[in-house]
Amino acid sequence: MKAEFVEPFLRRFKKLPEVVKKKFEKQLIFLLDNSRHPSLRTKKYDEANNIWQARVDSSYRFYFKIQDDTYSIIAITKHPK
Repeated sequence: MKAEFVEPFLRRFKKLPEVVKKKFEKQLIFLLDNSRHPSLRTKKYDEANNIWQARVDSSYRFYFKIQDDTYSIIAITKHPK
């Protein structure tokens, strides 16, 4: 699998604290290797639009679509508690 990043994600990612960026990069490696890695807690977020959610940490989530052999990373947001 490989990853591609869409523009809304890239704009938001640039504004994140460095510590969150590093955590995301680590989680992305897990996703590319094994989407069922326990720390990701991957789940289907929106069935109709084929959007998945995975965990960066307890405060942030990222969202993606799966298209063939590519994860399209579409968003990263603070998780409402």
